[in-house]
Amino acid sequence: MRISARNVLKGKVKRVQHGAVNSEVVIEVPGGTEIVSMITKQSAETLGLAEGKEVYAVIKASNVMVGVD
Repeated sequence: MRISARNVLKGKVKRVQHGAVNSEVVIEVPGGTEIVSMITKQSAETLGLAEGKEVYAVIKASNVMVGVD
């Protein structure tokens, strides 16, 4: 797989919660950090996402917001 995104994190699916249209996918990366993504239910089913499956979290954003206390 070759993609233009620079932030690609390998992890495992911790949980998939399907809704009527979208699915919430929780990916655990090494070190225990969790990344949560909302994708279409059809995409989750097509990818065969299930607990324990190895996946990649691909992050590409044009904006990053930073906040402080």
